[in-house]
Amino acid sequence: MMGWTLGRYFFIRYAVITTWFFLGIFALIFIIDVTEFASRASGIPGFTFQIALAVSALRVPMIMQQTVPFVGLFAAMATLVSLNRRYELVIARAAGISAWQFLTPICIGAMLFGVFSITVLNPIAAQGFSRAELLETELRSGKSNQVAADAVPWLRQKTDGQDVIIGARAVLNQGLTLSDASFFYLNDNKDIVLRKDAARAVLRDGYWELRQVRTLRDGQQVETQATDRVNTNLKPEFVQERLARPETIPFFQLPEKIEVARSFGLRANAFSMQFHSLVALPFLLVAMTLIAATVSMRFARMGQSATMILGGIVAGFLLYVVSVLVKAFGNAGFVPTYMAAWFPVVVAMFFGVTFLLYKEDG
Repeated sequence: MMGWTLGRYFFIRYAVITTWFFLGIFALIFIIDVTEFASRASGIPGFTFQIALAVSALRVPMIMQQTVPFVGLFAAMATLVSLNRRYELVIARAAGISAWQFLTPICIGAMLFGVFSITVLNPIAAQGFSRAELLETELRSGKSNQVAADAVPWLRQKTDGQDVIIGARAVLNQGLTLSDASFFYLNDNKDIVLRKDAARAVLRDGYWELRQVRTLRDGQQVETQATDRVNTNLKPEFVQERLARPETIPFFQLPEKIEVARSFGLRANAFSMQFHSLVALPFLLVAMTLIAATVSMRFARMGQSATMILGGIVAGFLLYVVSVLVKAFGNAGFVPTYMAAWFPVVVAMFFGVTFLLYKEDG
């Protein structure tokens, strides 16, 4: 039976290595993002390096959230390899401690890392990314990044008997603010009779608030206004479900968004998929730890086999790819979202447990 002192030692080793991996990848991504953003936006009037630092610092947590499974995999592999090289696992085995016992504190560490990711990192990433988009839009004086035609968000509303199609070049503030928005008014024959272009459109209670508005009729500019209003019966929850990226909604707000969206008759698959994926993340990290254990625990006099280590990395990468692929099916509604989120995790856990049972217990 492994004592508390040894278990705490293994846990601390995993926590320290995970922290160094996390900080190292954070610094690397931050440097790359600052360099890329500075080269892309350096020609914009008003650009300063401080703005580039601020935008990148706000965006990096969102990128880090995508790397969490790999941080967990590499940290677990590095922890077990280091314990092996210092003969600590050999001594633990000689003392009668099984693999399941000294893997338990590492799996607990992986679970806590996952909980930290969804309760701390995710809200910071969601709010930071939304703020970064707003800063970049303001830097470009209201002109957002160019996007492909099939990526432009579109909405259709019919208020007070008026049919209006709404398009925008970018979505901010979790879908409640549209940048470079266009409002097309249609007649009974579905012909465009009026168009309003606004640098910014903000959804208020019962209307869209337009700023820096140009009104066009028959392709000719009629007037320019600082502000304008367009009545709407669209609810914020409906607009968010249609336009907002699920990654920009903090974890603790997702259940409410899903419930309200479904009360409007919407499926809310994207929000539901994001919620279940986050809930499954701690268990995904445990599965990554078990995969790391299958290739990192065998003692080798001259160090771990590079082939075995590469095999663990490939297995972890395949698990991540399968998770992303199944997530796409869940977003599209082809499979239930909870099944899409948990299926790769359960399969990976069964694989890791089966392999360890075969190796450890025959």
